[in-house]
Amino acid sequence: MAKQTKYIFITGGVVSGLGKGIAAASIGLILKSRGLSVVNQKFDPYLNIDPGTMNPIQHGEVFVTDDGAETDLDLGHYERFTDTSLSQSSNTTAGRVYMTVLQREREGGYNGGTVQVIPNVTEEILRRMLLSTEETNADVIITEIGGTIGDIESLPFIEAIRQIKYRVGEENCCYIHLTLVPYLNKAKDIKTKPTQHSVKELQELGIQPNILMLRCDETIDNATREKLALLCNVDKDCVIQNTTARSIYAVPLQLESEHIGDAVCKVLGLETPPTALSEWSKMVDVFHNPKDKVKIALVGKYVALHDAYLSVVESLIHGGIANELAVEIDWVDSEELTDDETARNRLKDADGIIVPGGFGTRGIEGMILTAKYCRENNVPYFGICLGMQIIVIEYARDVLGWKDAHSTEMDKETKHPVIDLMPDQNGKILGGTLRLGKFECAVKDGTKTLEAYGTKTVWERHRHRYEFNNAFRSDLENAGLVIAGVNPERNLVEVVEVPTNPWMVGGQFHPEFKSRPNKAGPLFREFIKASYKNKK
Repeated sequence: MAKQTKYIFITGGVVSGLGKGIAAASIGLILKSRGLSVVNQKFDPYLNIDPGTMNPIQHGEVFVTDDGAETDLDLGHYERFTDTSLSQSSNTTAGRVYMTVLQREREGGYNGGTVQVIPNVTEEILRRMLLSTEETNADVIITEIGGTIGDIESLPFIEAIRQIKYRVGEENCCYIHLTLVPYLNKAKDIKTKPTQHSVKELQELGIQPNILMLRCDETIDNATREKLALLCNVDKDCVIQNTTARSIYAVPLQLESEHIGDAVCKVLGLETPPTALSEWSKMVDVFHNPKDKVKIALVGKYVALHDAYLSVVESLIHGGIANELAVEIDWVDSEELTDDETARNRLKDADGIIVPGGFGTRGIEGMILTAKYCRENNVPYFGICLGMQIIVIEYARDVLGWKDAHSTEMDKETKHPVIDLMPDQNGKILGGTLRLGKFECAVKDGTKTLEAYGTKTVWERHRHRYEFNNAFRSDLENAGLVIAGVNPERNLVEVVEVPTNPWMVGGQFHPEFKSRPNKAGPLFREFIKASYKNKK
């Protein structure tokens, strides 16, 4: 008999920003620890095709999968918690759904019929929801629906998850509704009415939640649970509190203490071993009880919204956990660094400095001053994507003396385009010329990179357009810059190192996308180690 995949759908109510992504990732971790294969996916109701062209200050970071999908940042949480590599099918937007439907209509795919939200748009949503089942054959598919119940744009997605139980069987579907339960300080009272109204609205759309997950700051008493169970038509043992945790990595442990795993398995008729989170618990204990701390300056152009660098921040934390250190991040707007003196005064307290990725000209000179400060003062520096290119530009300017050296992204007239587009990058669609997804890097002997990875072949994810210009490679190498890693397929430089600095490494790739809390990205682990050594 063929295996029957089970489906979990997570919706949000009352307000946005309650942490559906963390809840979905936590449930994925809990079920995986019970021996089940789990895949998470996110369906977003906005009309962008994907987040790739969205402003990071508005939307947060763009997370990239192995196969090159530009996705919502919640996929980073899914991957970090479940240690699973997701794919193009793991993130769908309303824009992508409507584009597919309209293209099919233009090609005559509906045989001249009227194209409507129901059934045509909902059919496309359903097809995409079931795609992960075909691709992965997972035991459980966890789908997070973006937005909040009541949003007009999310209605087709809610209708699709209502219909899906008729496709796969109601016994194979579990609906989890995450809502806010506010505590009024003045009245010293927990208020359940917002949750009641949110569940009522969900019921009016044809969905009865199986599990209520209550987001709250205060502990919810039994009387309140019983009241919500009665008024929302949910079993009392399926009313789960999700109180504000000390860290996001403590959330799975808190939810499991509420028996969320038992509740989900009961609804879906799953018989599994008990939840096994001992290794995760040890990692959380190290995170919460570090032996010391290290201060890292993050110099970027999107620091107004910290979520723009979410995976970088999480990976720095992972590096800290690997070294039993707390990581204190000093957020530095690169536009504030206008000359050597301001850079030195602003950065002098940092034990290590990281310059992550970004696009466009704004704030670039401040990043170059940052690299110069690190190179001249032996401060550990970690450059990611643009941060790697900054090493090259600064080295060309201040070591080789090419004062106009630059990237043609910022200066198309420079006589020393040490960073440039490659001849085969001729696409005109925004985002179309990006090198996206997983690529091989051959690591050179005797480098910090080899010391970190412990292997000569690594695969990391990319999201960039401009490359190290090989026309200047011999000049830079002769001046002392070390080419520590190269993509063997296209001979593209992947990693550079400055050997006069105890630890100054730049990777063209984005190692933050593959780092895990209990398995830190090698370069993050070694960068934090070097920064702590610098502090000592």
